[in-house]
Amino acid sequence: MEQLKKTDTHRIYKKRSGRHAVKDMKTKQWVNGDDKAAILRAEGLVEPPKQKAPEPEADAAEAGADTDQPEQ
Repeated sequence: MEQLKKTDTHRIYKKRSGRHAVKDMKTKQWVNGDDKAAILRAEGLVEPPKQKAPEPEADAAEAGADTDQPEQ
């Protein structure tokens, strides 16, 4: 692993796979989950996920149900 950033509270490494690892320097433990994501976003190494716009598929399904087709 290659060390990317070093601060007083944590160290950020880059793995060979391209993913990041964060180690807390006070407890000497690896940081995971939302805490890790928050640290990486704060350091500018990853971008927050973008919000998807709702797809108009639900509107198309409702419009298709209103057509005049004989029932069988």
